[in-house]
Amino acid sequence: MSNILLEGYTTDEILNLPAELMQSIILSDEALVFKAGSANMLGRFCVSGDTLIMELAHVDGGGEGALPALASLANRYAQREGLQFLEWRVHAVHCAKPNLKLRRVLERRGFIVRELPDVGECFWLRSAVNTLPPKGD
Repeated sequence: MSNILLEGYTTDEILNLPAELMQSIILSDEALVFKAGSANMLGRFCVSGDTLIMELAHVDGGGEGALPALASLANRYAQREGLQFLEWRVHAVHCAKPNLKLRRVLERRGFIVRELPDVGECFWLRSAVNTLPPKGD
């Protein structure tokens, strides 16, 4: 998992980015297209109160551990910033070409399908920082 690059950066390199850059580019709550390992993802990220919210609208490819790498990075960032929770919102419920492996992985990790106001139906999980979901294949 540690060798998965996110847009060409290691997790340590991302965590060492200046706070202003992290806030203006990554945590801006704006759509962001990025590569995690061999996966192409569309997502947005923000901090709301004591929670880091990670919303993934599209995940294409991957399979070598891109989501666990993203989860590890998110957990380390949230811990460093004193946040209490990680909230995932993965829009993989009504895909034209569903990724069944992704659905199985999300369900094994404890994600549930939930309707969220202003978000819609998605796979959702809220966990305490330092409590990563159980691993699933």
